[in-house]
Amino acid sequence: MIRTASAVWRGGLKDGTGALSTQSGVFQAQPYSFQTRFGDAKGTNPEELIAAAHAGCFSMALSLFLNNAGLTPQQIDTQATLTLSAEGGGFTITAVHLDVSARVPGADEAKFMAAANGAKQNCPVSKVLNAKITMDAKLLA
Repeated sequence: MIRTASAVWRGGLKDGTGALSTQSGVFQAQPYSFQTRFGDAKGTNPEELIAAAHAGCFSMALSLFLNNAGLTPQQIDTQATLTLSAEGGGFTITAVHLDVSARVPGADEAKFMAAANGAKQNCPVSKVLNAKITMDAKLLA
């Protein structure tokens, strides 16, 4: 499987503007700029998209790990909080924190946490990030 996304950038770093698009067409020419990354301007940014990708990837991986344990989740909610830090004259994604809550009929805390930790370590987005990945996971009744 191969997926593509593209970026167009016009102008200098601080005064330029760009647009991000995906192969599927669901995300087309979405604006991004220095201000959407480092300020409060409306638009997206690469780090926000990585956080969204990580939340989505992890949620699907958790479903897989739960299924492998004989459990079927009713719902998994994941928020990924990405930290972008200034380092060595540039910026680095240093951490992602996953805040997860899930409704899983028949699950006990031990099985749920084993599945959550397996998903955190093995989802493809976790594997590609060179960052500290932490997690708070809650099994909902």
